[in-house]
Amino acid sequence: MMMQHDLQLRAAAREIYDACYPGDEWSPLAFDEAERFGTVHYRQAVGAAQRARRALASRHIQPELFDRG
Repeated sequence: MMMQHDLQLRAAAREIYDACYPGDEWSPLAFDEAERFGTVHYRQAVGAAQRARRALASRHIQPELFDRG
């Protein structure tokens, strides 16, 4: 499930992975290794990146984010 063809989604997944799993106590592998092995941590980061992409692209979701307060 390597995403080398979708560089934006891969970059987003890497940022999410690094933010959620900042050190060895959270995930023993760096992003590139986790991607190669398809770890659960990697799959979770990819799923989060895909959901974030949909949320950012949706005109229906965006106004809700700013109306809360």
